[in-house]
Amino acid sequence: MGIKISILGCGWLGLPLAKSLLSKSYEVKGSTTSESKLSVLKNAGISPFQIQLEEHQIIGNIEDFLKETAVLIIDIPPGLRREVSPTLEMTFVNKVKTLIPFIEKSGIQKVVFVSSTSAYGDSFPIVEITEETKPNPDTESGKQLVISETLLQSNPNFKTTVIRFGGLLGDDRHPVKFLAGRTNVENPDAPVNMIQREDCIGIIEEILKQVQPDNWEWNQTFNAVAPQHPTRKAYYHKKAEIFNLPLPTFAENSESKGKIISSEKIETILGYSFQKEI
Repeated sequence: MGIKISILGCGWLGLPLAKSLLSKSYEVKGSTTSESKLSVLKNAGISPFQIQLEEHQIIGNIEDFLKETAVLIIDIPPGLRREVSPTLEMTFVNKVKTLIPFIEKSGIQKVVFVSSTSAYGDSFPIVEITEETKPNPDTESGKQLVISETLLQSNPNFKTTVIRFGGLLGDDRHPVKFLAGRTNVENPDAPVNMIQREDCIGIIEEILKQVQPDNWEWNQTFNAVAPQHPTRKAYYHKKAEIFNLPLPTFAENSESKGKIISSEKIETILGYSFQKEI
């Protein structure tokens, strides 16, 4: 019998991750908010659960979902608007707060929390960001992710490793499609910080290999971004040409702000080698 993994959120990343884990002899439970998707999970060999996290309750059989699980992977997007607002309710944070007592009761010892490099705001001048850099989110989702990271990592009942992924890329997902033909796009000289879905899955699987034995303290934070960092202008022009889309035009008259996310810790601590260029 393989190690039992529960993936809370079998969406764009969680579902292919679950399928990959099954192929490597893990036992996988997966959750979805959609009843129609339960059959998709079941047909893939995933034990399906319909679970909806809300701010003050969880709809669905969360107890059985977490039962006898070695590692819980939390992969649910905040789904918040971009602006940081001091008056906005802590919607995502409250969902995590509601989940934590169930993790405690389940006896789960290890959690992987999928977060984002939106934990770090953009800056001028552009600087390199490592895991030692203090988070300074400039979006509402980034702000609530950082608070949620802290809630999970500070809990004494289980250990949480946080993965801050950069911009997510896949065969069916590329941000150039949203920028194509746009004018006056900001920050032409800012570096891009992207990662392919295959590498997201590879990194999570590398972390799961550390469950037994513990080669490093589990309460870690990893930045996960491909090592290539072309400028936004160069990158999106190249990708627009590849996809045969109208080129975006950039605002050339203002200084660019941004960041360069280092993934050196992933490469050194985990020994992970990135598989796909962005």
